Amino acid sequence: MKIVGENPPIFGSNTTPDSPIPPEDKLMSINDAEARCARWRDRGLTTVLVNGAFDMLHVGHLRYLADAGGRADILIAAVNSDHSVGISKGPLRPILPEAERVEILSHLWMIDVIVLFDSSSVAPILERLRPTFHAKGTDYSVDSVPEREVVAAYGGRTVICGDPKDHATTDVIGIILERFGRR
Repeated sequence: MKIVGENPPIFGSNTTPDSPIPPEDKLMSINDAEARCARWRDRGLTTVLVNGAFDMLHVGHLRYLADAGGRADILIAAVNSDHSVGISKGPLRPILPEAERVEILSHLWMIDVIVLFDSSSVAPILERLRPTFHAKGTDYSVDSVPEREVVAAYGGRTVICGDPKDHATTDVIGIILERFGRR
């Protein structure tokens, strides 16, 4: 994991498109991300955190990320590690290893910071980073988001982003198997 230098740019591509954080600097430790979030809060900037496996990126992911990114100054993507994806989605997942999923996400203009997490819940990340908003996809309602109470406890808001849940990596895998069969 690359450690960001002492005086990295404050803003990512969401807030200053002319000087984005380079892709290789977007992945950072939770400690570095926590320090940045504190500085951003001190400067009155808003942050939104999205989370997920982002395995085999598809248009539903992009619409979720773009919608979430439009709601705050800074977009943080908390990405499930390979271990946590395997626990939540089964032993055959992820399709793409975490290093590749992070690399792909790091090249998306709307993402400013990426952190990996190994737990089954993103709650510990939310408690440390304290984003202004926690954004979930349209397969949730605000009331069904498991971490909504964690977010409310520090004064944040839970929001729902993206288009209707008509896209899923599992569906893409199914289409590939249907069209090309198991080899």
